[in-house]
Amino acid sequence: MSDCADEAQGGTFLIPRHPHRTEDCRAISEILQRVGDKWTVLVVGKLGDGPLRFNELRSAVGGISQKMLTTTLRGLERDGFVTRTVFPTIPPRVDYELTDLGYELLVPVGALGEWARKNTERVKAARERFDEIHA
Repeated sequence: MSDCADEAQGGTFLIPRHPHRTEDCRAISEILQRVGDKWTVLVVGKLGDGPLRFNELRSAVGGISQKMLTTTLRGLERDGFVTRTVFPTIPPRVDYELTDLGYELLVPVGALGEWARKNTERVKAARERFDEIHA
C-alpha cells in the first residue's frame, strides 16, 4: 500500500513512519491532479502525434470548450509538459507541442488509457452488481 495511506481524513494525521511521507503525498497528489485529469489525458495523447494549433487540438480532442482547453494547456505549459510557440504571422499562429517531460508522460498515460479500454466492461459489471446490492 502507498505511504500516503497513513494520512487520515478530516485534517487528522497519524504519526508518520517516514519523516517525508506527508510532503511526498502532497507532491504526488498535486502531480496526479494535473496528469490524471480527463482533458489532460486527451490533450497529451493528441499532442503525442506532434505539434498542433489550438483549433486543430480542439477538434482532435472533441467535446472540450475553448475555455477548458485554454485552462488545460496553460496548466500543462506551467508544469513543463507543453510548449507554446507563437509565430509572428498575420493572424498570429500558435503551436502547442509536448516537451521531453510531456513525451515521458505519454508512457503512463498510454498505459492507463489501454487499461481503461481493456477493463471497461469489467468495471461496468462491478458497478451494476454493486448498484443491485445497494439499491
